[in-house]
Amino acid sequence: MFIRSLTGKWQFREAGTDEWLPAQVPGSVHTDLLALGRIPDPFVADNELRVQWVAERDWEYRLTFQATPDLPAEERVFLVCDGLDTLADVTLNGQPLGHAENMFRRYRWDVTPLLVEGENELRIFFPAPVTYIRARQAEQPLVCPSQSIPGGPYLRKAPCQFGWDWGPQLPPIGIWQDIRLEGYSAARLDDVHLRQHHTDGRVTVSADVTIERWAEADLKAVLRLTAPDGRTQEVKVVLKGDATTGTLAVEVSDPQLWWPNGYGAQPLYAVEVALYQGETLCDRRTFQLGLRTLELRQEPDEFGTSFTFVVNGVPIFAKGANWIPADSFPTRVSDAHLEHLINSAASAHMNMLRVWGGGFYEEDRFYDLCDRYGILVWQDFIFSCSMYPDDEAFFENVRVEAVENVRRLRHRASLALWCGNNEMEWGWVAWGWNDPKYRRFKEAYDRMFHHLLPEICAAEDPDHPYWPSSPSSNTPFEDPNGVQAGDTHNWEVWHGNRPFEAYREHNSRFVSEFGFQSLPSLETIRTYADESEWNMTSYIMEHHQRNEVGNSKIITYMTDHFRLPEDFESLVYLTQVLQAEAVRIGVEHWRRNRHRTGGTLYWQLNDCWPVASWSSLDYFGRWKALHYAARRFYAPVLLSAEDWGTEVALHVTSDLTDEWQGTVRWSLETLEGEVLEAGEEAVTVPALSSVRVCELDFSDQISAENRREVVVVYELWQGDERLSMGLLPFVATKHLELTDPELRYTVRETDGGFEIEVTAQRLARFVWLELDGADVVFDDNYFDLPAGRTVTVTLPAL
Repeated sequence: MFIRSLTGKWQFREAGTDEWLPAQVPGSVHTDLLALGRIPDPFVADNELRVQWVAERDWEYRLTFQATPDLPAEERVFLVCDGLDTLADVTLNGQPLGHAENMFRRYRWDVTPLLVEGENELRIFFPAPVTYIRARQAEQPLVCPSQSIPGGPYLRKAPCQFGWDWGPQLPPIGIWQDIRLEGYSAARLDDVHLRQHHTDGRVTVSADVTIERWAEADLKAVLRLTAPDGRTQEVKVVLKGDATTGTLAVEVSDPQLWWPNGYGAQPLYAVEVALYQGETLCDRRTFQLGLRTLELRQEPDEFGTSFTFVVNGVPIFAKGANWIPADSFPTRVSDAHLEHLINSAASAHMNMLRVWGGGFYEEDRFYDLCDRYGILVWQDFIFSCSMYPDDEAFFENVRVEAVENVRRLRHRASLALWCGNNEMEWGWVAWGWNDPKYRRFKEAYDRMFHHLLPEICAAEDPDHPYWPSSPSSNTPFEDPNGVQAGDTHNWEVWHGNRPFEAYREHNSRFVSEFGFQSLPSLETIRTYADESEWNMTSYIMEHHQRNEVGNSKIITYMTDHFRLPEDFESLVYLTQVLQAEAVRIGVEHWRRNRHRTGGTLYWQLNDCWPVASWSSLDYFGRWKALHYAARRFYAPVLLSAEDWGTEVALHVTSDLTDEWQGTVRWSLETLEGEVLEAGEEAVTVPALSSVRVCELDFSDQISAENRREVVVVYELWQGDERLSMGLLPFVATKHLELTDPELRYTVRETDGGFEIEVTAQRLARFVWLELDGADVVFDDNYFDLPAGRTVTVTLPAL
């Protein structure tokens, strides 16, 4: 066998013109034009509007390469395209190979008879995607998001690339993943289905092998399993004559189990499946495999039906966020940046990300990282917030797409669930789609998400659950966003304009979307807005806000909690604090009720361009206040408070699999640190549970005269170590009688970096640390510091 990459330097041109320009593959027309200085940076100011023409024109790419045609008679050579975006006609030496119309599929063409000795020319013609969808939309309008270019559902392309309520209208065109020649002698591996069976502390790892062959000869398939400690097991099977299937299996007697982040380690086994003719290697596949069991537990209880992921027999409270594409131009995402984002999720104690259905099935490197960091993946199929075509060609296109991606991802330790779509069942029930003229598309929805996709999952991946939509009750078109069963998207806060405390009225079985917006950091804003535009209502600031009245909504909520800031930098800071407080209140509530709620995935982890959005990590990966808050509210052991006027209850929630013991200390004190009342409680928290530690009534100590001058401080201790500290005021922060806290700090260099000790003379809310001229991640930030307290914050070496 041989594999020859065709990535690297190509040429491209606008179709119908004579000028061929240098191109980089993988890449896109936008990135190639940008590299040549032919278009301005689409992310700066409103340049997005100046490059709309790119996706409205046809483009062509070409590569000239050398090949040797005198191959053995049984040799086959294939052109393999892992990602063509999206409409494409491919020719080799002037001969048509085929047509592509799905960016999520791998296309493979036999080019054996077309290769010639010497120079070969490969050309790929890309028709304009926007021209195509506009023509289809004119023939039969489909409902799709208002922020997107109409007609996007007609094309199997990332929906958000046509625009979303956080993303620009910049649909890329080009070769966005690997492209190569593959050569085989006698046969190739067409499919390898790895499965694992756990019994009495042992694991059987099996591989169901399907081959494509063009020679009648005995072939040998070999399964080699290498444990994390280097020990290897091997098994072989002979595929005689014209046999095209076989099964291999090895037993692991002392398996090292894979666990989600926070529940244990993530040992990974190396698996190789190879195919031989005699001693000649025909083909091979390699995998990384985590040994674990997983189920989605749905059982009747007093609240309805549970929705809990169970790994290795342990119920997991899912803690995480929703993932969107990390760049509007995906080929620009470096390995280092991708790992930074996943590592940041794990560092905030997350154990699940939802790959949202408006983006794309992620590349293998994403799932490699999730396997390594213990991040479970809720995987949407790529459908979102729209009606979709009902013709047979579309269904067949999706069928092939689904089979390919299920086969590609089903072995992953990180894979937790297949979900049919994002918010479309909810759309049919609650968004006014039930007009009779759309009846055929509702029937198509039922066929796609209640028949085709679940049948594919059952046949190709019986080891992972399928869920029809998000949100859904799992009963078609019945209360899809209800709290008694399934998952919910809670947008009462933000879209519904309700106060943050409204989260406490919502007791869902699993909250897979909720969130609040903020601005990115000032350093990020500098990349797209001149200082003259530093105003929430300026043209550029509103251009980089895609949720229509989003900036106004941020200010409205801000005035409920904070005084209006005096300068733009303070405004940016307060938007992030506001966002962190909103999400914190929701997560703490649902974690306190972990016996009822199975997990929370806030919207959203990341950004695809520099923008005001719901993310906790901005486009450049900078941590917002929300991400630091997530590190606190997703901690394995959480101390939280709920209040009713002058009454306060303190709760300790534990995700640990063993009993936890510690101490809760609390004090009612003035902003200057005078303690009016204090107490402490020893607490024992059973494994995987939440307990109410104490109920406090301060009605005798708090009055209209002093409620602006006192707060409750609560701390969680284990032995001599303070694990966390929280604060509860009795009025909005804007009404507290805050004065200069006289913060003092010292910096001490350590072997691994620096320690910063910060002390407050009076209460300091949301203390923000930054290092001029450097992007760093502190171990804590945007924290409350009551009077007289000292905290030590660390940061790595620069």
